[in-house]
Amino acid sequence: MSRTAAGRRLWASAAVLGALAAGTAACGTPAEPAGDSPAAVSAPATAAATQTADPTPPSGPVPASSPAAQIPAPSSIPVRPATPEPAVSIPAPVRVEVEGTGISLEVVPVGVEDNGAMTIPDNHYQAGWYKYGPAPGADAGSSVLAAHVDSRTEQLPIAGLKDVPPGTIVTVTREDGSVQRYATEKVENIAKRSLDGHRLFDRTGEPRLKLVTCGGKWLEAEDDYEDNVVLTAAPVS
Repeated sequence: MSRTAAGRRLWASAAVLGALAAGTAACGTPAEPAGDSPAAVSAPATAAATQTADPTPPSGPVPASSPAAQIPAPSSIPVRPATPEPAVSIPAPVRVEVEGTGISLEVVPVGVEDNGAMTIPDNHYQAGWYKYGPAPGADAGSSVLAAHVDSRTEQLPIAGLKDVPPGTIVTVTREDGSVQRYATEKVENIAKRSLDGHRLFDRTGEPRLKLVTCGGKWLEAEDDYEDNVVLTAAPVS
């Protein structure tokens, strides 16, 4: 794929999440809802560290990777209670695999960009885990993982996310070697301008895994994808 097509799509893919936080459409990572802050959720201090109650992260919406390679972020992040809850020790995720597909990505913890969008690794082999939200295996809330749909030269395996059927098993491996398995409930194509950050970055609802990338129609005029593709999966024993 040429730089004018695939290259621009990777760049635009990074902007998606950030754009959502800013209220515009872009292909990248979503940002958390406004009014909330990443501090509401803890993140491992080191690669093997566990989730803490107050990592004192930057304030504002969730970050995005490069200006054009992100997934829309929620418009307002959940507000953290005045009295922090005890820290929960949950190993950080290091890999995510979708059964029966070519989707198998290393997972790295990410935060928020200056524009308030969730950061997305600027490469084709990693997915970002929003470290200020719940980790896979948490008792409540959504664990958000996001990755680019394109590289500068080709369409990546995660482009097949849109075709994953309900019931498909998604396995998350954690840094201590343990695994958390999920069963896919649904896959949605959501217009970036309509993406609900509160739903995506929910911290108090039923435990869920959200795997996100860009998709839908490529809009030449906007140099970006029209939608975000969001896979939602529930934990299984």
